[in-house]
Parts: sequence; C-alpha cells; structure tokens
Amino acid sequence: MSENKKLSEKFIEVLQHEGIVTVVSWGVETHVANTWNSYLVITQDERILIPAFGFRKTEKNVDVNPQVKLTLGSKNVIGHNDYPGTGFVVEGTAKYISSGDEYDFMKEKFSWITRVLEITVESANQMI
Repeated sequence: MSENKKLSEKFIEVLQHEGIVTVVSWGVETHVANTWNSYLVITQDERILIPAFGFRKTEKNVDVNPQVKLTLGSKNVIGHNDYPGTGFVVEGTAKYISSGDEYDFMKEKFSWITRVLEITVESANQMI
C-alpha cells in the first residue's frame, strides 16, 4: 500500500460489514448524524461520499465550518492485539454535492438522495 494512503486496508474491510457511522459537525451548533457503513463510497482519491436525504443540520454547520469527524466500526473485523472488533475516527473537510458525475453516480446507487456529503479525509486513525 502506498505511504500516501490515508484509508487503510483495515478501514476498507470495516466497510464490508454493516455498522453505524456517526458524523459530527459544528458551526451553527454541534450536531451528530448517523448513517450506515454500507452507504459509504470511497473514491479513487480517497474521498468519502455519503448519500444524503436528511443531514440538514450537518449541511448548515458545514456551510459555516467544513471540518467534520466521523466514527465507524465493526465487531466483525479483528482490531489491534486480536481485539474482537475495530473502529476508526476520521477527520476531514466536508462539502455537499447536488449535481455532476459523482452526484449522478450516487443517485443511481441510492435513488432516495437529494445531495451527497463529500468528505476529504485528513486522517483516519484506528482506535481499537
């Protein structure tokens, strides 16, 4: 794996198992929103695309402050020291996409979306 990669093979493995993803944003107010591992799409350049129908408070926060944190994990993926499960904290910047090729791709995959939350990953640290 390239040294420039921010999303490890273990991170990608976690996405193969269902689990909850928590998105934390702050700007207008601190807000927590949730989605599912299976909804995350990783681009070639390691951005995370998340289908959005709701996420309205997150969007208001991102308009003021694009910094976000995500947590995600799976009990089905072995963590550090053979721990039964692992999780990650992702930090990055967010923006919303409502048109273009990536929006069209996500709309085809998730017909119910109104926008796509795009996360440019700054770090993804395995916690357990």
